Amino acid sequence: MSENKIKILIVDDEEPIRRFLKAALESHEFHPLEAATAAEGIRQIVAQQPDAVLLDLGLPDMDGGEVIKKVREWSSLPILVLSARGQEDDKVNALEMGADDYLTKPFAVRELLARLKVSLRHKARKDSGTETAIVKVGPLSMDFSKRIVCLEEEMIRLTPTEYKLLAVLIRHAGKVVTHKQLLAEVWGKLNSRDSHYLRVYMGHLRHKLEKDPAQPKLLLTEPGIGYRLVEGEKS
Repeated sequence: MSENKIKILIVDDEEPIRRFLKAALESHEFHPLEAATAAEGIRQIVAQQPDAVLLDLGLPDMDGGEVIKKVREWSSLPILVLSARGQEDDKVNALEMGADDYLTKPFAVRELLARLKVSLRHKARKDSGTETAIVKVGPLSMDFSKRIVCLEEEMIRLTPTEYKLLAVLIRHAGKVVTHKQLLAEVWGKLNSRDSHYLRVYMGHLRHKLEKDPAQPKLLLTEPGIGYRLVEGEKS
């Protein structure tokens, strides 16, 4: 029954894109909804209360960024931007307005579904209040109550700043976190424009957590945007 499935609203003015996304979502047991304009998308968010939104930025009646801002005034539902705009500024602006993630067209369906599932899991944990003192992400585990970090069961010694940086990334595992957000949460808002700190400490973390710091597999760079801790399969 479709009413028991997770509802995903597609907001895109290109009918072939909507048809493609609808087929991909249906094949993975989601229930897709469609809107061709920003106004219709906002109406459907209110009326249908979808579990997540796939949003194009280039809509005919309103920029997708404005849709994000309006929705974030009253809802925290996951919003994944799917856009042909590949400029770093577009991605950063969308994320800082409140988007959960950003994929540039064309994109692989597998990647889209993986990002969508990450955002849905984050929202479910937040809503249920089930976030625990110990978080495991792939080979990493962090005990927030004891401030202990382990990599494949081996304790890793981190400085206070390294610990704070990893804590932000692990809380947002699987999602890109912008430079500005990381700097503000770790060093404070006054330092939110000085990315030198961030590069230095990400280098430190990679040397402690990656088998090959020059070819990172856990702590990935999103060029010009921020960093992403690869979620992988949680145990």
